[in-house]
Formats: sequence, C-alpha cells, structure tokens
Amino acid sequence: MDIDQYLSEKQAALDKGADRIRNFEVFDFNYVPEKPLMREEVKPVIDALLRYQQTGIANNVLVLGSRGSGKSVLARCLMNLMSQQGQAAFAYANCRQHNTSVKILAALLGLRPRGSSLDELWQRFENAHEGRVVFVLDEVDLISEKDRHKDILYLLSRSTRNYMAVLLSNNPKFLNLLDESIKSTLQPEIVHFRNYDATEIERILLDRARIGLKTTPAGTPSEIAAMTARNTNSDVRVAIKTLYLWALEPQTAIAEHFEKARRDIMFDVIRDLNDRNLLILRAVLDESDGFAKDVYETYRRRSAQVHEEPFSYMHFYSNLSYLQSLGLLVLISTKVNRTYTNRIQLTFDPSILDAVWTMRFA
Repeated sequence: MDIDQYLSEKQAALDKGADRIRNFEVFDFNYVPEKPLMREEVKPVIDALLRYQQTGIANNVLVLGSRGSGKSVLARCLMNLMSQQGQAAFAYANCRQHNTSVKILAALLGLRPRGSSLDELWQRFENAHEGRVVFVLDEVDLISEKDRHKDILYLLSRSTRNYMAVLLSNNPKFLNLLDESIKSTLQPEIVHFRNYDATEIERILLDRARIGLKTTPAGTPSEIAAMTARNTNSDVRVAIKTLYLWALEPQTAIAEHFEKARRDIMFDVIRDLNDRNLLILRAVLDESDGFAKDVYETYRRRSAQVHEEPFSYMHFYSNLSYLQSLGLLVLISTKVNRTYTNRIQLTFDPSILDAVWTMRFA
C-alpha cells in the first residue's frame, strides 16, 4: 500500500465514521452536560454555594480528586445553573492556562498581564465587583513556582469584600503547600472526589452516546467503562475519548482505541508537569530498583545536571503522592530485610516520558 492509497482509504473510513456522530461537541473535554452525574460528593459544594448566596458569608471550599474525577465539570455546571439565579457572580480561571496571580486577575478583567502590578489589578477587580463573587480556581495546584506564595489566595483571604473561593486541585497534599497565614484565614472545607467506579463511567458514556451518537451497540459503553476503571485512575476522559475514536472507526478493536486514548491523555498530563516533577519521573525511570531513597538521590543528581533546585526529601515524598494521584506512578510497600520501604513504579509507557524530556531539556 502506498501513501496515496492509505490516505484515500483512511479518509473514506473517517467520513463513514463521522456520519455516525450526531454532535461532535459532546466528545470535547470542555463540554458541560446539562445534568452531570449526581454523587454524594457534590452536595457539600452545592450547600456551601447556597449558604454564600443566602448570607454573603464566604464558605471556602477545596475540592480534591484525581484527574478525570469530575471536579471541573461539576464546577462549570454549577456556575451555569447558579449564575441564572443572579445572587452571586462567578469568576472562573484555569490555572494551567493562567499560572500566576497576575495572569489570573488579568484574564478575569479581560486585560493583558504585562504592564500592570498585582495590587493594581486587584484594586481594579474590587472596584468592578462590589457584590458577592465566587472565585473558581481550577487546577489551582498548577500555579507556577514563580508565584510561590500564591498571592491570589492571600488577597482572597484578606479581602474585606467577603469573596468566596472554590479551589479545585489534583494534588491531595495541596493544602500543605500553603502558608499558614493563608490556611488559617481561608479555612476551606475540604471535599474529596473519589474516583468513578465502572458503573458510573458507563452511565456517563451512555449519556454522551445518547446525545452525541446516532446509534450505540449494546455493550460498548460497558466494555469501555470496565477498561477505564481497571487500567486507569478511573479517568473518565480516557473513556470519553475511547468512545469517540470507536465511533469514528468501529472496525478497529475497542482495546486498540483505548490504548491510543490513554497514551494521548498521559502525554498531556506529563507535558503539563513542572520541571521538578518531570525530574522525579526521570529519576524513577533511571533507578531500576525503584526504592524511594535511591530515587531521591538520583533525582538530586538529575536536578543538578539541569541547574534545578531539588525538593527536600519531605517535599519530594509529598510530590510522589501528587504524581500517584495523577495515575503516573504507584507506591508499593516492600519488605527489605526486617523493615518496610516504598518502591516506586511508573504506570505508563516510558517512551512518553522520553518524548517530553527531549522537548523540555534537549
């Protein structure tokens, strides 16, 4: 088969697959369903928002959970529903895209981040929003290390306007990274979003299929859901992308689509890591035994090679928990002689790390 023939046959197959899809937007990760899956974890977030709307007294919330556990979808759905009531405005920023306090405020004000100080931007925001405002900071753990004190949180904690904060984080140790002065003033209610189980993932896929596909053979969502729960951190994004790829090319095995979806999303996750966490993964790959203390020493050497200040051992260990929450590694308690120690194992194809490493440090 030559290039022209492959191109022609592939295009014909995709054209045929596209005819099976009613609404492509349903498979976009930014799609917000009108009625997302209701779970017990949602209730305390709704309760806190309703109390704030009713009283004006801020009840800050920190929502913790793995990637793909539904935090962002919930927040954006609640914003859509509660904005219609008009008792509080919402200010949403994704800290992956706007990763410093200056960039966050500039984005909320519709301004360029350069040329304005943080204090000036905060004053402009307060002047423009004298009523009740809920700050929703998505992926707040991705605020850059250049903004190490996370000044936006300090300003929120000290504001006399009683703004409310809803913070979404993939890092289970995020609260430990904040200054004591910020923690003591914000005093967020902590809500843990557990991973979806296979039944919940199937319900989400059936809902997407009902809206997005013209027909869905019985059993396909169930099979994808089982694979996702078994082989990922129940990351529903992998399931949604697998369903989309299968709809385009149903002649290809679901398992093959699943592996492509998982690899694509894993690449995005690793690419978004800061240099220090990327160095930790590199050290795990380099250290064949995977014992935590040996990995830490390798991590320190790797950091020196790229002129990066390494974490202390305590912060290194904290970031292992974060990387585990992203589904990038697992910590396995292992008995060595008479004591137990943690062995670290990567859970993804090392070639993905090699590709990102080359992009970042080559």
